[in-house]
Amino acid sequence: MISRRLHSASDQRVRLLCWLLIGLGMATGLHYAKAQPLLAEEALKQLRVPDGLQIERFSDVSAWGMPRMLALDPQGKLLVSLPDTGRVLRIEADGQAVVVAQGLNAPQGLALQGQDLLVAEQTGVVKLAWQNDHWGPAQPFIRNLPSGGHSLKTVKVSPDGFVFVNVGSSCNVCVEESPLRATLLRFTAEGRPAGALVTVGWHAQSAVWATGLRNTQGLAWHPQTGALFATNNGADNRSGRLNGATDDDLPPEHLNRIEAGKSYGWPYCWGDPARPGKLFADPNMPGAAQVCEQAQAPAVLLPAHSTPIGISFLQQSRLPADLREDAIVALHGSWNRKQPSGYALLRVQFRNQQPVAAVPFIEGWLQDSGAWGRPVDVIVGADGWLYVSDDLTGWIYRIRHKTLS
Repeated sequence: MISRRLHSASDQRVRLLCWLLIGLGMATGLHYAKAQPLLAEEALKQLRVPDGLQIERFSDVSAWGMPRMLALDPQGKLLVSLPDTGRVLRIEADGQAVVVAQGLNAPQGLALQGQDLLVAEQTGVVKLAWQNDHWGPAQPFIRNLPSGGHSLKTVKVSPDGFVFVNVGSSCNVCVEESPLRATLLRFTAEGRPAGALVTVGWHAQSAVWATGLRNTQGLAWHPQTGALFATNNGADNRSGRLNGATDDDLPPEHLNRIEAGKSYGWPYCWGDPARPGKLFADPNMPGAAQVCEQAQAPAVLLPAHSTPIGISFLQQSRLPADLREDAIVALHGSWNRKQPSGYALLRVQFRNQQPVAAVPFIEGWLQDSGAWGRPVDVIVGADGWLYVSDDLTGWIYRIRHKTLS
């Protein structure tokens, strides 16, 4: 295990990083801030935080790479994946970082299986066995998953011990050749396929648990009911009319309640803003008769093209009691809207253990001049506070009570 530590970046390096990211955003059409880059203290003042809470920069890992998904190690320390540099870091209590794995193939999803660490790469999942108070080398666990297109993958272990992995679509809107594309897969604790359709005889068991999911990167199980909720990114450049102009507000993003064997509509339909609980058929991508009537409607609609990724329930947090029935979703932000959306944290309100609405939680990464930060994942830490990764600044934020440490 590598034990070299990362010290907090200087303000000069923060300025340089921000300017490089802004240049990249301008070159690729992304809505990143074009104004003078803000220092950490100035930037955090731009964020609108609920009364009684504060958000702070807990760690800056930008020298190692851009942070994506979060997990907790066996001691409760924060883990973060860096797909762009092939690393996984552990963040110490003082915010400094230690490399625990490197040389991986675009690692994104992280999950503990007992004390072992599962890491989702572009083409599968590897396992790092816990030995003598550290993880050993990565060993193949799940192989031969499709890559390309939406290639970053998430891995989570369910409360009953199954391993879930998302496989995004290869395209914006198309009919996939691979049955594993645009799905959520389920495997046993040993890494064997355990999909919704049980096969017998000579037919190989499929891993497909749910379909019609263009890109589902955030997974969380409700702490009381055990229901699986998942964020999903809808298609781009769609219209509500045949051969119509692109509508920035279509399709809405989804928070889905995932059930075994269900289809969630992509590429033929999406959640209908005018009819909650129903799906709208894409007039420019017709499917078979009744395809949208037979597909599962989203549990909650989220802002179009806001790119929801990470989701975390707050039951185990130390945040105010009125939040603890709810979940927080990280909105990574739009890339192709005339009026950008996302770049925020969203609160999904639950009543009687069911989601009823999505409302703003923390906003301000998106300013008039553009976005200076992009939240990716959220997790409740061992200390009960909420941690957020940002792959534009390279920061990890901590959200806590103003009066408590």
